[in-house]
Amino acid sequence: MARIEPDSVMARSAPLAEGEVLVAEFRADRATYWRSHLIMAVILGAFAGLVLLWQGNPYPVAGPVAAVLAIGARAAFLASEALTDLWRLTDRRLLGPGGRIVPLTQLQTARPFLDAVQIVTTTGDKHLLKYQADPKATAGRVLTAAGQRDPSA
Repeated sequence: MARIEPDSVMARSAPLAEGEVLVAEFRADRATYWRSHLIMAVILGAFAGLVLLWQGNPYPVAGPVAAVLAIGARAAFLASEALTDLWRLTDRRLLGPGGRIVPLTQLQTARPFLDAVQIVTTTGDKHLLKYQADPKATAGRVLTAAGQRDPSA
């Protein structure tokens, strides 16, 4: 049987280089994932209900119900993929899913963004470490590894 190579999007993160030391691993947090989707369902459900009220629809409750069902179905469908994301921080690089590699020398900033951490490089590339239980601590850990001062400390 022929060996099937993973595609570039779902590939595992890059292997460690010789002498490279793993400092930390950042996994997507299951509770944060579900809380984020619950918040999204509540906000969009309320908005959908208000739009239906504004339009004079006699059944405005259909908007929130539909929003909760749609977002719940989406969350359940994507959970197995989203919750497998693993970012590894080494003494030299930040290694992400799909073969993403961010050398710490190119790190411009790492900042919390809702339940994620936004990584920006000196070349303008942006990456998200999604569904972090403590995004502020994650950003601080990445900045410390890169030899930068954490502005929130």
